[in-house]
Amino acid sequence: MRQRYLIALGSNKRHARHGAPERVLAAALVALAGEGVAVEAVAPTLQSPPLGPSKRRYANSAAVIETGLDPEELLALLKRIEQDFGRRSGGQRWSSRVLDLDIVLWNGGAWSSPRLTIPHQAYRIRDFVLTPARQVAPDWRDPITGLSANHLHARLTRPRRLPS
Repeated sequence: MRQRYLIALGSNKRHARHGAPERVLAAALVALAGEGVAVEAVAPTLQSPPLGPSKRRYANSAAVIETGLDPEELLALLKRIEQDFGRRSGGQRWSSRVLDLDIVLWNGGAWSSPRLTIPHQAYRIRDFVLTPARQVAPDWRDPITGLSANHLHARLTRPRRLPS
């Protein structure tokens, strides 16, 4: 059975063959397609400041993909592609990285295992995930909150009154 996923893509480190982070994201989508994953929609790339100790800005995007892989199998594929692009496991959290591929949402709802949690645990508070997500999957609903990507983005980015 074919499954649909919303994945987040990020890069803030140049790749020797693919070049700048924006091109790394495009090459990662080509690599996914080469593995039989149908890329249905891709958000425009945006630039965002880094989290944590990295000083390099990130190129971020999101894509809706379709595949016959279950969530654990897709995770294994995403990790293999990250490694093919030079990402090494371990090391400092939130440091510079050539490629980061995360499963954000899945048409099967919620998923939890020792290796993977869907929806992604932090996506609701990350504008660099919600902005591209709402461009390619505005009506996808978070199975925990019931809110769409559009609603979650609006909640995150709404102006707030300053305390008086």
